[in-house]
Amino acid sequence: MELPQVDIGIFGGSGFYSFLDDLKPYKIETPYGAPSSQIMIGEVSGKRVAFIPRHGEQHQYPPHMINYRANLYAFKLLGVKRIIGPCASGSLKPEIKPGDIVICDQFVNLTSGRKDTFYDGPITTHISCADPYCPQLRNIIIDCCKRLGFSFHPTGTVVVIQGPRFSTRAESKWFRSIGWETINMTQYPEAVLARELEMCYANISIITDYDTGLEDDPDIKPVTHDEVIKIFQGNIDKLKSLLIEVIKNIPDDRTCSCPHALEGAR
Repeated sequence: MELPQVDIGIFGGSGFYSFLDDLKPYKIETPYGAPSSQIMIGEVSGKRVAFIPRHGEQHQYPPHMINYRANLYAFKLLGVKRIIGPCASGSLKPEIKPGDIVICDQFVNLTSGRKDTFYDGPITTHISCADPYCPQLRNIIIDCCKRLGFSFHPTGTVVVIQGPRFSTRAESKWFRSIGWETINMTQYPEAVLARELEMCYANISIITDYDTGLEDDPDIKPVTHDEVIKIFQGNIDKLKSLLIEVIKNIPDDRTCSCPHALEGAR
């Protein structure tokens, strides 16, 4: 079956397993194995959109077992140039509240053992990752959040932990003491692999919890998976409306450096 050419790719996070009602499924195999699910393809404002729930349609893949390379390469085979990666995230600061949106501009990777590059040799490839998220795509998301009147934070550093367990209180205290804003389990290596394929990538973090709670508020309890799913699903309509608005406002031209990520990298 001939694959359609697609403009934009979207990853669904925990609790976000479908996007549009009229999506057509495509089964794609990659040199890195099968992606997390069939690729669902539809159209928004004249732009073709591909959707993959990164954890699988039944949430069967924990964060450390996701085939990130297959997911990204499947998008590449479809011709995707831009990727939006929504995810559920915990807050590390009191002012970043459950239900808020954070458009991350930095990450810190604390995962281990994940397949995190397409370039294992024989040609060594060093991409720049100083600014891991596409600035053009981030600015579009920020502008759309403003227009829609959402409570959001235009910058933030996400610390990416291995999972699938949540943090200890000591770990969470360490993360907060450094000044990081959010915590998640899937932003690495997803963002880096997109950069290696010269695709634009931006994150939309939906805040679902306060990680291990707030020290000055004993009523705020440590995060549970049930609570993450409950809060995330309660914000699905908001997320979908934001994604549709963002897709409508994405121009054809890419003015960022993402399309040139491999220049000078070898």
